Amino acid sequence: MARNTKPRPAPSELDPLIHERLRLGILSALVVQESLSFTELRDLLQTSDGNLSVQARKLEAAGYIVCSKRFEGRKPKSTYYLSAEGRRALESYLETLSSLLPNLGQVRNARAADRLRAGIHPLPSHG
Repeated sequence: MARNTKPRPAPSELDPLIHERLRLGILSALVVQESLSFTELRDLLQTSDGNLSVQARKLEAAGYIVCSKRFEGRKPKSTYYLSAEGRRALESYLETLSSLLPNLGQVRNARAADRLRAGIHPLPSHG
């Protein structure tokens, strides 16, 4: 029986819009929360107002997130949501990324084999 294996993608196939750390953080946060306010996102991602604003606008322009703006009293409040397009883009990004990465078991086995070959043990001996 022939195995249907897809060719390994090139790193250039990763969506560059998502691949930036803060934009990936925004999408990752919104995929597990239905919505987050600007303040919640800023605090969660430990970034500045200006940096979050710039990166969120890029995601909004791409259609990956939606921003709802309103006032609470006299203070503006922005709330962000992940769009269906953003969810699809993030899923595609994660599938591509996971196919680029080695199997975690192989990484662990290689690391253990390297330690044994080098005579390095994870716990020092006290003797």
